[in-house]
Amino acid sequence: MKSCLLFLLVLIGFFGFSQGNNNNDTELYENYREDQFYASVTYNLLNNKPSGISQTGFSSGFHFGFIRDMPINKKRNVAIGLGMGISTNSYNQKNVLIEDIDNSIYFTKIDEGDYNVSKNKFTTYLIEVPLEIRWRTSNASDYNFWRIYTGFKMGYLLYNSSKFRSEVTDVKLSNIDSFNKLQYGLTLSAGYGTWNFHVYYGLNSIFDESVTFEDESIDMKSLKIGLMFYIL
Repeated sequence: MKSCLLFLLVLIGFFGFSQGNNNNDTELYENYREDQFYASVTYNLLNNKPSGISQTGFSSGFHFGFIRDMPINKKRNVAIGLGMGISTNSYNQKNVLIEDIDNSIYFTKIDEGDYNVSKNKFTTYLIEVPLEIRWRTSNASDYNFWRIYTGFKMGYLLYNSSKFRSEVTDVKLSNIDSFNKLQYGLTLSAGYGTWNFHVYYGLNSIFDESVTFEDESIDMKSLKIGLMFYIL
């Protein structure tokens, strides 16, 4: 994780240096772009989950990165954005135990009353590459404007973990091979100024086909809904 953060900071520094300095208002307008850091907080849902699996509590996601803005029209209010970021996501379960049996991952349904569960979640840590089509009502001197950014995000899984804590048993797993290394989906951010609505709709399963629940493969996808903050 430290090496990924270092790489992200170097990338941000390169992008910032490449902008240079503007000598006058004309040059400012001609070189205007919305290069910016972003931070997002999301509520994470499991989409397309089997009927016997339930979520509980607040499953959170935290996302941070930088997007390089590349305007494609004369007014520079339409652009393509390409960036890099990091993301951590937790998913809380209510009635499922994730366990490793003979080097295979299983989702086993449990009776909550028998276990008295105090913690039950899995977590993913990803490095992400967002690609966006960006429209906004901004200009070189207006920092509060309406925006609609839509696109595609590719994530590479760096690390994962699963924690189950109860009065009956404790199970901790990490770097589970049954997670899909590549996770990707569609994104939409829309709003005014710093505060923006954000949604990520996963297109592929969080787990590979080897993960089962009641003898059936699990095809759960991630749905993240929350707020996106554009910092600079």
